[in-house]
Amino acid sequence: MKILVINSGSSSIKYQLFNMPSEEVICSGIVERIGLKNPKVKYESKDDKIERVCRISDHKTGLEKVVKFLLDDKLGVIKSTSEIGAVGHRVVHGGSDFSKTVIINEEVKEKIKDLFSLAPLHNPANYEGIIVAEEIFPNAKQIAVFDTAFHQTMPIEAYKYAIPNKFLEEHNIRRYGFHGTSHKYVAEQAIEYVGKEKSKKIITIHLGGGCSITAIKDGKSVDTSLGFGPVAGLIMGGRSGDIDQSIIFHLVNNLGYKLEEVNNMLQKESGMVGLTDGLSDYRDIEAEAENGDEKCQLALDMAAYRIKKYLGSYMAILNGVDVIVFTAGVGENSIPMRRMVCENMEFFGIDIDVEKNKMKARKIEEIHSDTSKVKILVIPTNEEVEIAKQSYQLIN
Repeated sequence: MKILVINSGSSSIKYQLFNMPSEEVICSGIVERIGLKNPKVKYESKDDKIERVCRISDHKTGLEKVVKFLLDDKLGVIKSTSEIGAVGHRVVHGGSDFSKTVIINEEVKEKIKDLFSLAPLHNPANYEGIIVAEEIFPNAKQIAVFDTAFHQTMPIEAYKYAIPNKFLEEHNIRRYGFHGTSHKYVAEQAIEYVGKEKSKKIITIHLGGGCSITAIKDGKSVDTSLGFGPVAGLIMGGRSGDIDQSIIFHLVNNLGYKLEEVNNMLQKESGMVGLTDGLSDYRDIEAEAENGDEKCQLALDMAAYRIKKYLGSYMAILNGVDVIVFTAGVGENSIPMRRMVCENMEFFGIDIDVEKNKMKARKIEEIHSDTSKVKILVIPTNEEVEIAKQSYQLIN
């Protein structure tokens, strides 16, 4: 079965076409800068690699460009859209309604829309991808894989907030967690690599534009840093992570900010962007820090410090840790950040090997010393293949 996986962001569409169940990648690519200046379509198959700048005003236009590549006489890999048996969609927020992968129907779409306010940067784009795919691939099953689903195994003491009970009972206000597809994928990779008996307690650290850390016991999520929405926890590219909520009231009541302005600031203008006066890409921040920029160095120090705090708390919850996993763009590629997080942790049996750490992961890599009690792994995440796997399993 051919399964097309679509990961729609606010201004991008990542896509991969798989042959399942072999997990063979037939083609892949990304549509970048949708609705912005100089949008691009990238397409790569076994025989071709293409990058084109073209006008792409919306997600429908972007997906139509992708389909043109798929069907192209010279570059294409399918003869008809009917060859696509299923389209798997990444959906960021599934609320309390979705604890597993589902086939999309009208009821599912309405519930995804109902959750727009909880993930305003993501769910609308995910929904748009579904609507467009239904038009372009009318014969394919449309399947939703939710980022929040993996975290539905958290115990109530981990997901409930210490506010009046009615807010959970009547309004489902609770910790949901995100990046679940990535955390699940790398945890399963770690278990397979290390062995089930030596990986009962895993802490996965997803570091990208968005960041989160998850405590995993016996393959199940028991706590995670992102909460009701995707802003809490670690310091991220443009998101603040944890913040004292009284600051919000101070900004509104005493400094004259509107709630919408504060929300925008915490979602887009904080984190590394706020700390560095405009930089969000770790490569740029690390380069500036190396050149003596004190703000950039402090931003990196703060990001690592926050991760360490969560590492410590999750080791307490798990009563130890067998494996620590770094993943996603920053986790897989930032040598300084991995080192900063793991150094001076020998008391906990965590000892990074500085030389082993000087690599960029293309496969599972070990970066712990020979004497480290805890295994430290770098595992490239692959949310797309996880979505394809879950979609195939559901259909079959």
